[in-house]
Amino acid sequence: MTLIKTSLLNGIAVVIRMLTLLGINKILAIYVGPSGYAALGQFQNAVQMIITFASGAVNTGVTKYTAEYYGDEAQQHLVWRTAGTIALVSSSITAILIVVFNHKLAVWFLKDESLGSVFTWFAATLVLFVFNTLLLAILNGKKEIQRYVVANIAGSLFALLVTTFLTIRFGLYGALVSLAVYQSLTFFVTLLLTHKAGWFQLRYLLGAIEPQMARNLARYALMALTSAICAPLSHILIRNHLGETFGWDAAGYWEAMWRLSTAYLMLVTTTLSVYYLPKLSELQDLSAIKKEIIQGYKIILPAAAVFSLAIYLLRDFIVSVLFTGEFSEMETLFAWQMVGDTLKIGSWILAYLMLGKAMVKLYFFSELIFAALFYFLTVTLTDQFNLKGVAIAHALNYLIYWSSMAVAIFYALKGRKQTTY
Repeated sequence: MTLIKTSLLNGIAVVIRMLTLLGINKILAIYVGPSGYAALGQFQNAVQMIITFASGAVNTGVTKYTAEYYGDEAQQHLVWRTAGTIALVSSSITAILIVVFNHKLAVWFLKDESLGSVFTWFAATLVLFVFNTLLLAILNGKKEIQRYVVANIAGSLFALLVTTFLTIRFGLYGALVSLAVYQSLTFFVTLLLTHKAGWFQLRYLLGAIEPQMARNLARYALMALTSAICAPLSHILIRNHLGETFGWDAAGYWEAMWRLSTAYLMLVTTTLSVYYLPKLSELQDLSAIKKEIIQGYKIILPAAAVFSLAIYLLRDFIVSVLFTGEFSEMETLFAWQMVGDTLKIGSWILAYLMLGKAMVKLYFFSELIFAALFYFLTVTLTDQFNLKGVAIAHALNYLIYWSSMAVAIFYALKGRKQTTY
């Protein structure tokens, strides 16, 4: 499947997801306000970290090896069985720990012990949450783009319905609960879609763990755990810094800005995940890899730049329509945030090669260093430029990251033979 065809198919799901996210943002803006946005950001980062631990951090590896063993169903089943068993054990243990420590988790992430039951809701549906992401990873690796698209559309619609109902009914508490449970509900749709495929049976998900396959998946687990810890933790620290320095409404403005960036860049970032990761996992010839990367810079990077420019030019309209008057101060973040978003996509086109070729050490150190750098730059630049400093930090961090990736990937590929991966 070509990059353009994948982008078009994936675009259907992305447009629907974007619309639902924008609708959710409006509901949240009305019913929880800027400070509520900050709390939702904290909880979402907590969910990201916990889910990765609960899944055994195997999903990226599942996509990679499902694609790599495209013509060998026996090996694919071995991948799924090993990953599914690891995921079941990990998620069950994690769910128990969440229930036991729910009040402490609420204090750590939400600064409010009374919200401990939100984590209990999360724990109750965690296994379904984990297996939904596992099935999506399998569909991605099998290049079942149409089923993958439908599953993502279902997830978007569940998110909109559940979030709207619970937020209107219960305010911030309802919004937090919806974030905890909606992807678990999507599991049943994803399972049905996967089960209808002739190549899948439910029994393929559980069984004995094959040691060599577990070791192969562990290489990707280290990368997934690195991302799950570094990026969300840096965001939590940044949000805490903004809240303590400028007030929690300011932290909410940044969270709203970040959510908007996530929504409009979704077409680009999901195309990287859906197309590039399986494609780069398959390619063994160095010239073919270079060709694929160049194609990405010809198509994906210009698209990201155009989207960013359009968002900047329409910033007044966007804030008034998608948020409320309470969020007007976030307009100061737009210019530098859009620059940073474009640089982000440019760097990610290269960075996905680290995942596709399991460059574990490079991935580990780059994630660690640049998550820490983002926080350091934020603290430094907000001291000089106030709230706008966090957006400047975002742009500067990705400028340095892209430059570093270009050099590191060049030398990593130069040191390998064309057919050695």
